[in-house]
Amino acid sequence: MAKVVARLRLLAMDIASLLLGALFVVFLIQIAARYIFEVSVPWTLEACLTLWLWVVFWGGAFVLQEKDHVRFDVLYLSVSRGMRRGFALVSAIAIGGGMLAALPATWSYIDFYQIKRSAVIGIRLDIVFSIYGVFAIMMVARYLWRAWLLVRGADPLELDSRTVGDGYHVQ
Repeated sequence: MAKVVARLRLLAMDIASLLLGALFVVFLIQIAARYIFEVSVPWTLEACLTLWLWVVFWGGAFVLQEKDHVRFDVLYLSVSRGMRRGFALVSAIAIGGGMLAALPATWSYIDFYQIKRSAVIGIRLDIVFSIYGVFAIMMVARYLWRAWLLVRGADPLELDSRTVGDGYHVQ
């Protein structure tokens, strides 16, 4: 199972890299068109915005890990292991539960946009915003799984390590 997770993680990183590469190429086209050829290429702005949206939420869903996020842990690291586990459990339940509670509204918002298209390229906006739905589902799964591991007695500092062999993180 760990090998499958590791391969999927590498695939997710490859996709994120391709999205960033495409964003960079479109950005260069935009700069060249504007400053070298002195022409307006309106599709580049829309493509950059869409690619950036996908990079951010794809990366958040599949590439970033708990330890990669910014946190303010002065209090967290100064308390006992049990209290840290309690803090981590409350946080995981709040994040996972909040995202779970928001899923119906998220789906409704994405579904609503199937009637609209982007202004220049003409991509249906439900496709553009669907990555947020994927992100939301992955956050629910990630944090509810984290809560389950914490309830079973896992140390949150070990969960935040990339070397834990429970399938939660993969090097």
